Amino acid sequence: MLYLGGISVALALVLMPSGIACLREGDCEVCVSFLGKFYQSLKDNNIKFTNEAIENALMKTCKEAKGKENRLCYYIGATADAATKIVNEVSKPLSYHVPVEKICEKLKKKDSQICELKYDKQLDLSTVDLKKLKVKDLKKILDEWGESCKGCVEKSDFIRKINELMPKYAPSAAKARTDL
Repeated sequence: MLYLGGISVALALVLMPSGIACLREGDCEVCVSFLGKFYQSLKDNNIKFTNEAIENALMKTCKEAKGKENRLCYYIGATADAATKIVNEVSKPLSYHVPVEKICEKLKKKDSQICELKYDKQLDLSTVDLKKLKVKDLKKILDEWGESCKGCVEKSDFIRKINELMPKYAPSAAKARTDL
C-alpha cells in the first residue's frame, strides 16, 4: 500500500505543471518564426549541426535580417552592435535538434524582451484607404519595399509614390484597387 502511495505522489509531481512558463499561442512569435525558418535553412543547406557551424550561419542570416527579426538578432547577440552575446543559447540546443519553441522558452528566461517582439500587422493594400493612413505608415510601406520617397513633403506625395510602385511590389493589390 505504501508503494502504491509513493507511485501516485510521484505521478502527481510529474503531471503537475511546474513553475516554468510555457509558451502560449502567439507568445514569442518572432523568435519561433525566425528560428523555425533558420532551422529549416540549416537542414535545406546541409549545414553540419555543430555549435560553430550553426553560430556562423546564424551570424550570416542575421546580417540580412530586417525589422523585428533584426531586433531579435540584436537581443541574442548575433549582430555586430549587440551589447550581449547569448548566441550559444541558440546554437547549442539547435545542434541537438531541440524544438525552437523550447529554445524560445529558455531565451525568454534570459531576456523577456525576446518574447515581447511581435510582427507588425500587414496592411491589405487592395482595400486600405491610403488617404486615411498616417505618414508614418505610408513611409513604412515604402521602407518594406526597400524604396524611399526623396522630395516627398506632403502626404499626397507619399500616396502618389506608393501608387506608382504598387504594380511592381504588390501587383494583385494594384489590380484590385479601383482608385488608380
